[in-house]
Amino acid sequence: MVKPNPFIIVESTRFSAFDPSKVKNIVWLKALISCNKFTTAFSNSSSMDSFPRSLNPNKHLREQFVSNLPGSSMLEVSALLNNVALLMLLRHTFCSQTVNDACRSLKSYLASVALDYVFLVLPTLLIFTVLAEWVYICLIGLLLLLVFFTAVKRTYSLPYMEGPNASRASISSYRVVTMFITCLCILAVDFRIYPREYAKTETYGASLMDLGVGSFVLMNAVTSRQARNIKSSMSWWKAAFKSTTPLLLLGFARLASTLSLDYQVHVGEYGVNWNFFFTLAGVSILTSILNVPAEYSGILGSVILVGYQSWLTNGLNVYLLSNERGTDVISRNKEGIFSLFVQPGLCYLGGGSKSTGI
Repeated sequence: MVKPNPFIIVESTRFSAFDPSKVKNIVWLKALISCNKFTTAFSNSSSMDSFPRSLNPNKHLREQFVSNLPGSSMLEVSALLNNVALLMLLRHTFCSQTVNDACRSLKSYLASVALDYVFLVLPTLLIFTVLAEWVYICLIGLLLLLVFFTAVKRTYSLPYMEGPNASRASISSYRVVTMFITCLCILAVDFRIYPREYAKTETYGASLMDLGVGSFVLMNAVTSRQARNIKSSMSWWKAAFKSTTPLLLLGFARLASTLSLDYQVHVGEYGVNWNFFFTLAGVSILTSILNVPAEYSGILGSVILVGYQSWLTNGLNVYLLSNERGTDVISRNKEGIFSLFVQPGLCYLGGGSKSTGI
């Protein structure tokens, strides 16, 4: 039996005579009725992202826009990255003298920035968006163009691959390109002009944005003190605190901003409260605790990756891919927390590759 709502009963009462006190009571009752209707609508809302529970009425639609994506092929991802590499080679081949003179005057610096935009930024933006269907044609065209300019100049030399600082300059170029591609994809993924197959995959598959976290972990590993065989005067916990404090601050700042703005968050990527900065901070702490010499880090990294893959095959993937979440921190952020078991392996591999001169 459904119990009658007292607010509705009182609202339907009719007063036969005019009474100011009763009119005042009616005003209060009207206010209570409105509050009761609002509370009922709020509690009976079946969607977590529907108004009035969410301040962002399009939150659910935006989350669906970047969810349930199968990705693309490894060949297409390789073609995209090779396009960027050819653009860099083409830029240095076409005008290498400006690169050497960029630090001598403001005019040379501005000319170098303009050339970087024309040869790197703008073509990469076009290849990742409107020219995505012709990615292989662009790759062949850039390769032929590079061969043509090399044949015209008759000599082929890259300034950043000569001299004692060749390795440092190459790593710096890799870091710049990684940061540029990451920023471009993060900004472009919310727009329809960005192909859906380049966004992060939901379960299995490979895409361009799937390389983001691994690229940053590898980049940090190659430039770490362990990879360069540089001994720090600080203890491991001081070094870990110094390197992870900015990442933790960025992680909590992002968490606070997304919660306060009710910004859409793809829960299947890192979890409910986890994010990219927490992953980098966790990897830095774990690798600082287990300080392995560079000559052995590659072996340890391979063991970690193989062991984690075996763990996934034997049932961990079922737990990570399930939509069921508990109330504890680990269950709510299982994707991000369990990634800390495998990311140090990639970090150790990066340190080992640097020690062998790769």
